[in-house]
This record gives sequence, structure tokens and C-alpha cells, in this order.
Amino acid sequence: MFIIEDEAHAELQEGEFQTFDDAYTELQKRAIIPWNEKPNRCPCTNWKDCERNYQIIEYDTTKTPWEELQRRDILTISAKGVKWVE
Repeated sequence: MFIIEDEAHAELQEGEFQTFDDAYTELQKRAIIPWNEKPNRCPCTNWKDCERNYQIIEYDTTKTPWEELQRRDILTISAKGVKWVE
């Protein structure tokens, strides 16, 4: 199972994805949404100067609680623009 999290705000994003590629495709869609519109607009009061740092996290859902297997920085979206992590 793969989940998208905004690491900067410790905020899980809607959706659970069966593959890494499915989660990555969702972030490609978000990359074309303006930084100041949902879901990219930050939840904090200083949202104009803040940013979203999206990560894709893989979990083993056969264990309770879920076990985190890996976490990868993927994308940052802010007023400065879109930055993909290589």
C-alpha cells in the first residue's frame, strides 16, 4: 500500500494506492494544479510563504499497526514553483 504525505505539515493526503506508480501519477496531476488551490494550498495561516513537501510512503498493511517499508521525497510545491526530487 502506498500513501502520499505532506511531510512539512505531517498531513496524510486522501487516497491509498496499490502501486508506487499510481501514487506518482497522482502527484503528477497535483503538479499542474496552482500552489494556492486545493489540494496544494497549505493548511497553515502562513500558507502564502509555506510549501507542500510531498512524499510517497510504502506500508506493509498485513501487520497491525502498519509497518513503514520506505519513504521517498518526490515533489515540493510552493509560490516559488514546482520542484521534483531527482
